[in-house]
Amino acid sequence: MHRALVLAVVLSPTLGHADVDWSKGLMTAPGVGLADRQAPNPAVARGPARRRAEDAARATLSAQLAALPIAGGGAVKDRLGDPAVKARIDTAVAGAFVVSADPETDGSWRVTMAVGLDAIRQAMSGGPRALAASDGAPVATVVEGVTVTPALGYAIGGLAAATVFVTEVPAWAKSAPRIKARGVKGAAIDADVGKATAATLFLILAKG
Repeated sequence: MHRALVLAVVLSPTLGHADVDWSKGLMTAPGVGLADRQAPNPAVARGPARRRAEDAARATLSAQLAALPIAGGGAVKDRLGDPAVKARIDTAVAGAFVVSADPETDGSWRVTMAVGLDAIRQAMSGGPRALAASDGAPVATVVEGVTVTPALGYAIGGLAAATVFVTEVPAWAKSAPRIKARGVKGAAIDADVGKATAATLFLILAKG
């Protein structure tokens, strides 16, 4: 059975909580938008309530992503003093997408929204880069033989790339190339990455 590496982050009782799923590379948060009791009917209340629910979820994501750990030490909150980094992270949160949305009979909404962890990593390192002509296969590569704590910003074989942390290889990646890590020091995972590029998704497989 697949076991997801999930961290529940709780920083403020007024904001609820956010969940970090390192195996999917997502941070998710709920939001509730109450219907305006002055609205003439639930249908009229539904649109503004949906926006309030999404805004609430984004507010939770924005507040609680500060606790995300960074490979090599520290957390995202340590980078938020840089106005450029803060602006890029705000942009990433603004682009959060809806995972689920459930309307209530009175016009209220309950939603769950997600932001990609790699969007946060890229925001801290200058923002998304343009794809290069060399960015082709492999789309994904499995990294074996290393034990690391899930965090943002690991470099594999010198490549700063997207990473997820899994306890078993998902079905969609069964045919992905596998590489053996030689060790890890700080945020650097020593490995021969083969044909992988900075556009490759690295699945770091926990030692069983």
